[in-house]
Amino acid sequence: MPTTRETILAALHTRLSALSATVLRGDVLPERVPATGLLILRDGEPGDPEVTLSPLTYHYQHRSEIEAIVQGASRDAAFDALCASVGTVIAGDDTLGGLCDWVEAEAPKPVDLPVEGAAALKAAVIAVVLHYSTVDPLG
Repeated sequence: MPTTRETILAALHTRLSALSATVLRGDVLPERVPATGLLILRDGEPGDPEVTLSPLTYHYQHRSEIEAIVQGASRDAAFDALCASVGTVIAGDDTLGGLCDWVEAEAPKPVDLPVEGAAALKAAVIAVVLHYSTVDPLG
């Protein structure tokens, strides 16, 4: 049976997979970036939980990351559209079907990355904070 953490990350991955971009989880950057863009979900860091004692519950603000990458001549517009679509997915269900208390994305900090012999990449990391509680610190 998957842990609370894994269930939440899988639900986020599923939601992102509805986008037109290619969505991977925990993979390395492929040699080619699809024309529709690429999102790579990283599990991130759950951080130190706040704890309540009655009943014993661990409250996490788990910081996962989504790497957003586009390539091509119109990469600025494509990047903006890709980031906006991530925001729309998160805003459309900011509890991931009740799995989280709250899901919030932070603004990306884009960078242009030159690629020898090809169009430059535009990329950013979008931090996504997952607020959830569990009775097991390993779950």
